[in-house]
Amino acid sequence: MDMNTIEAVVPTTDPGDWREGDAWLAGGTVLFSYGSSTLRRLLDIGSAGWEPITVNDDGIELAATCLIATLYELPDSPVHAAAIGADGAARLADKWPALELVRPCCDSFVASFKIWNMSTVGGNICASLPAGPMTSLCAGLDGTATILGPHGTHRRMPVAELVTGDAANALLPGELLRSIYLPASALAARTAFRRLSLGNLGRSGVLLIGRLDPDETLVLTVTASTKRPVQLRFDAASHPDPEDLEAALDAAIAPELYHDDIHGLPQWRRDMTYRLAGEIRAELLMGRSA
Repeated sequence: MDMNTIEAVVPTTDPGDWREGDAWLAGGTVLFSYGSSTLRRLLDIGSAGWEPITVNDDGIELAATCLIATLYELPDSPVHAAAIGADGAARLADKWPALELVRPCCDSFVASFKIWNMSTVGGNICASLPAGPMTSLCAGLDGTATILGPHGTHRRMPVAELVTGDAANALLPGELLRSIYLPASALAARTAFRRLSLGNLGRSGVLLIGRLDPDETLVLTVTASTKRPVQLRFDAASHPDPEDLEAALDAAIAPELYHDDIHGLPQWRRDMTYRLAGEIRAELLMGRSA
């Protein structure tokens, strides 16, 4: 879509340069799809030169400008190239099993290779659409967002709290998402992934990620069916049975929080959320007594 109100494109990563009528530009796949009649300048962070992916023993940092195509290759990255302890693992996903979530989440874009080579992790999160698969991935892995503000300030918050509704988030005017940090504690977890849409190549109507952490904490993250991410946690002493899980979902998700659009009615999204949550519980707690 042409944006004929734009007067300038400014290469910068300094929130101090932001003024009313500006928008941050990374890949632009959402910005140029939807357009806006109120924008006057685009602040282009595409040439920031941020390292797309940084790996250390404590976890993984994803730059906001990391391309989806780059992220897709992460699970197969050789451990020796990451300068971390290998523990006998050849690939990063062998060391950190939760990285196996990366590819199904990338595939949830249901997009062409052209989109994958333009769209960014941070852009997808900042678009804050319920079906945003990078929100699903980063929230599901307890990702923490680093947000830059004016005058050299910054703050951090969980990705699960950054997205607050359909196309709504907690970013203040001019703030810039810099990166997302995925902790090793979540990356070491066993995981389960479930996704449904109304069509074979449709937008996600329901996307749930489950984790069983090394300390036996069960974490369930609900996205796509809800307007914002919803996360449930059960420690090792309180693993839910099916009835307890349904009660926890009832308590965590009010009826009005289920999303309503052409990709799924709220009642269908609710029913499928309960179904998939039950499947994840059974998969991750197999052989354990609730």
